[in-house]
Amino acid sequence: MTRLIFTLSISSFMFKNPFSFNGRIRRLEYGLSNLIYIFSIFLVVLVFEARNSLESSTGSFIIVLWYIPCIWFMLAQGTKRCQDRGNSGWWQLIPFYGFWMMFAPGDIGDNEYGPNPKGLYYDFEEGNETAPIDDVDEDGIIK
Repeated sequence: MTRLIFTLSISSFMFKNPFSFNGRIRRLEYGLSNLIYIFSIFLVVLVFEARNSLESSTGSFIIVLWYIPCIWFMLAQGTKRCQDRGNSGWWQLIPFYGFWMMFAPGDIGDNEYGPNPKGLYYDFEEGNETAPIDDVDEDGIIK
């Protein structure tokens, strides 16, 4: 029962549009996307290695057909993670930037690419600016 609740909770906020380049995703979804990508590529190569069909043109064709959606998936997920950090999707082409995206937090609040996927926002009200402090002596201590 706990497993079902955990699965439903993960599916409720993750992988809504995995092949879309619009929006923002969290670090968890990006990390799981990388694991899914690596596992799927490993599985396809393992299956075709076991059948010794990698030398045949049919096996190679099937592997290429499998790589195309996998690469599209990872480019889309990488673009959304870049957008969560406030950058263009082209930033994922920088070497080792994908590794950085796994650990660096996203922008708090809305940015030009959409709302924060975590729902975090700054605690700031419009028009409620703080007044400057005038009671400061020469040493910078507030009176």
